[in-house]
Amino acid sequence: MVDSEFGLCGPCWRDTPFIGGLTCDVCGTPLPGESDGEVELCDDCMALPRPWQRGRAALMYDGNGRKLTLALKHGDRHDIAHPAARWMLNAAGPILAADMLVAPVPLHWTRMIKRRFNQAALLAHAFARLAGLEYCPDLLVRHRRTTTLKGQGLEQRFAALQESIMPHPRRSGSIAGRHVLLIDDVMTTGATFSACGDACLAANASEVSVLALARVAKGP
Repeated sequence: MVDSEFGLCGPCWRDTPFIGGLTCDVCGTPLPGESDGEVELCDDCMALPRPWQRGRAALMYDGNGRKLTLALKHGDRHDIAHPAARWMLNAAGPILAADMLVAPVPLHWTRMIKRRFNQAALLAHAFARLAGLEYCPDLLVRHRRTTTLKGQGLEQRFAALQESIMPHPRRSGSIAGRHVLLIDDVMTTGATFSACGDACLAANASEVSVLALARVAKGP
């Protein structure tokens, strides 16, 4: 039994690692301790400049959080996008603004043909509808196909994605002066969000924020 359509049952809810409490204000990774009202940053975000201002994630990419994310991405479980958007809306509360333009992290067209859908777009569309925000599915394009980033380190990920993402030629004017909220299924090092954020800022976005369904975080 579940309490709402597309909801999780009790045991699955218990075993899903939702992110709560103190988090990094830039990437959403959980932090030890409690908030005293001050903005807190993780070690990575203090050491590595980000082209976005604030970020959040709904789940840890571990256990049932990983299973749900992979089921959406590779298991054709599009129904997961509905509850996931609600979880992301709850997580994103502190960083939302009324004039945000929501856009998904893009897939290269060859990968889109193979997978048949963009899981980031499914999440972004559902999220924008729940949040009452403007949504643009093709704000950005990935004009150069990159090798899989799985298993690569931080430097390799950033190098692979350099200049691979740009504003859609017909959407550049939509970015200027707007606060763009970028959405993806998983954030690991932030390299993909950085490439997207750089593209938005190059098109004169006023501000960029990021939101992921799941966050890969370093162990203790």
